[in-house]
Amino acid sequence: MKNSMPKPGRRLNPRIKEIIELKICLGECYNAEGEQQISEYLDYFGLTTGYMLSFNFNKNKEPGVKREQIGNKVLFEEML
Repeated sequence: MKNSMPKPGRRLNPRIKEIIELKICLGECYNAEGEQQISEYLDYFGLTTGYMLSFNFNKNKEPGVKREQIGNKVLFEEML
């Protein structure tokens, strides 16, 4: 398997697009809205994989990474 990470000092390919959604949760987090929004971004750019990073300041949060399948799309969500 070929390593897809660029070598240090080498520029990334500007034709490769990644969608990363950032969220800040100070109260209730509405993941469904964020998932819908990133799904629309993925459709717009013709991509099938996206990432959502949520900064959650709630005391009862469950930190970690989960993989969600939304139709034909894959979303990786991390709660910090």
